[in-house]
Formats: sequence, C-alpha cells, structure tokens
Amino acid sequence: MTADDMSVPAAELVILGHFDQPPGYAVRRSQGSPSWLLMWTLGGAGLVEQAGVVARAEPGHLVVLGPEQAQYYRTAPGEDRWQFWWVHFQPRPAWLRRLAPYALGAHCHVVPGAGSERMEQALLRACGDARWSGRALPASPSRPARPVVAETSEARELVLNAVEEVLLLATLAERRPAPGDHRVRQVQALIAAEPGAPHSVASLARAVALSPSRLAHLFTLEVRLTPMQAVREARMRQAAQLLAATDLSVGRIATASGFASQFHFSRTFSREVGMSPREYRAGLRASGG
Repeated sequence: MTADDMSVPAAELVILGHFDQPPGYAVRRSQGSPSWLLMWTLGGAGLVEQAGVVARAEPGHLVVLGPEQAQYYRTAPGEDRWQFWWVHFQPRPAWLRRLAPYALGAHCHVVPGAGSERMEQALLRACGDARWSGRALPASPSRPARPVVAETSEARELVLNAVEEVLLLATLAERRPAPGDHRVRQVQALIAAEPGAPHSVASLARAVALSPSRLAHLFTLEVRLTPMQAVREARMRQAAQLLAATDLSVGRIATASGFASQFHFSRTFSREVGMSPREYRAGLRASGG
C-alpha cells in the first residue's frame, strides 16, 4: 500500500494505533503534517525520512517527527514487516527539551534501545483513555484493530499523559551512565529523591552496600562535599522551593525538609541565605517571583 499525502490528521486531533505492515507499506507527505508523530517499533523495521534525514527504525527504537516537514516512511527494504505503535499529537513544552539530545535533523528525533513492557502498557492504556466518556474507562487489554481518536478534551489529556510516560521511559532507558562510581551516583539520587528523609552516613552506606567510612571517602572525593553536606544542601534547596511555591508555614516546611525544628531550620537558612525564611518569602512576593 502506497499513500501520497494521505491521512493527514488535523492539528488538534490526538490519534493513536498499532500497525503490523507488510513490504510495500509506505506513507509520503510532501507537506508534512500539522501534528507531531511518534512511532515505536516492536518488530521488523521501518525506514523514515524527514527533511533530508534518513533513519532506520529498529525494534525498540522510538522515532518522533515534528510538524511541517516533508515525511516519507515505509517498511524497510528487505524486511517482511514493520510492526509499530504510532501517535499523532501536539507536545507539551517540556517534551521538546527532553527530545532535543536525540535530534538528527529538523524535528526528527530517534531514541534507540527504548524497548520496555511498561511503554506498551502505557500505550494500551492510552487506547482505553481515548474513549473516556466521563464515566468508567473502557478496558483495552489488546492492541487496537483500527486507529483510535481521543474525542474529548479529557480523553486527549489522558492520552497525552501516556505519551509523556512513553517519552520519559524511552529517554531514561537511553540515558548514558554518569561518570564516576555508580554507588556515589545512587546515593546522590537517594538524597535528591527525598531530602527530608532521616538520612545519615550509615543509612546511605547501607543502601549501597558500603561501609560508612568507604562511602564518606568515595563521596567526598567525587562530589567535593561530605554526604551530610550534600543532604543539607538538598534540604535547603527543597525548603527554598517550598517557600517560593507554597503557602505552607515555616514550621511545616522545616519538618518536610528534614530539619529537627523550626528554630534549627530558621537559623541554618539565615546563615546560608543571609535572611530569614519569612524575609526570603516576602522578598520573592514583593518582586513577583
């Protein structure tokens, strides 16, 4: 099946589906599409061209094409099939920053090695979400036999939530390990995920199967801070964010950020920032921040 300038969805539509296409399948859009297009390959392979960029879509590859650029995609030569999920959508602003490292050309992004059962579960769920009618969501345990259109604004938002999950899972799976000792990176992640937890060098060391002294040595060598200095910095960042973004009391912010008391928090904050938490919050609001 060859299609020239066919099936171009309206910009505001959110449409998704699953295809298992034989040799000869091809879609050419000389003017591109007003919407973005996500394609995640499960089997076989596809060949995708956009604005002079040619990319092969292998199993596990996630391809995301931007709008208003000539597109030509088809089952790859020599392959007996191209099995893939696809979604037409308009992206949320943060998605473009996440996709930027994977750009091969004008709005042509390829994230390799993005295979994940959880990604397919998100897309299966999206097929049910697209039929949201204001009541119970219909079950969608299998891949759809035909494209599914999200008709209501609520359905579109639910489907976009699933697309966001797919993009996040794909880019996290592809992310290269940070340099340095992976146990130090893991401790940094634990601190960042929950600054207010009752962290100690001993508890952090247990989480990565190191002795406290060994963790302290490795962490200080790589991060140039002791583990507890890093904890204090993370708690201060969280407290500052809560002061700026919420109306929580200073006492509740102190507790949420892991400080022993409001007095301890206020004294530490004043020493580090040069003003009390209340003065900091008042200054932000006076400046419109």
